Amino acid sequence: MNKRNLKFVLLLIAAWCTMTLVHESGHVLCGWSCGGTLQSADFLPWHLPYSIFEPDPHPLMTLWGGPVLGVLIPLAVAWFFRSKELWFIAFFCVLANGMYLAMAWISGDRYLDTPKLLEHGAFPVTIGIYCLVTIGFGYVGFRQQCVRLLSPPPSPPVSNSLPLSVENHEIHSDHT
Repeated sequence: MNKRNLKFVLLLIAAWCTMTLVHESGHVLCGWSCGGTLQSADFLPWHLPYSIFEPDPHPLMTLWGGPVLGVLIPLAVAWFFRSKELWFIAFFCVLANGMYLAMAWISGDRYLDTPKLLEHGAFPVTIGIYCLVTIGFGYVGFRQQCVRLLSPPPSPPVSNSLPLSVENHEIHSDHT
């Protein structure tokens, strides 16, 4: 495996871990800030992270906290540090959060965020707009970062001038 591919795979792993951690942390931060009591949470990225609040006085705030902060925090970090690798991770988070809400809507699994949002009164059009915006911008940004990371480095520029040894020699003509 060459260096570019290895870097790409390592960044994908970092992006997945970042996305799950920041998304779930968004639920926890919003749940706590709205007066909820965290009963259980799991942040491990190799299975579906979750957080359970009981009571949860403002479940819509808690539920929206994951996908909203899961997008805004990585984008803010990438913007602040202006790192190409952080932009890769940020756009992955934008795309993944949008895809997660869209796929959760399609699956209808009652333990996922979208069915819970709908159950607690979120407007379907709001969820739809969130999915369209995050998937659209996330796809474009993530694709650009993938192309940048996986493209071979640019070749050195080709000089149009003659080699130094030829330029320094006088050319004589027999024609006068």
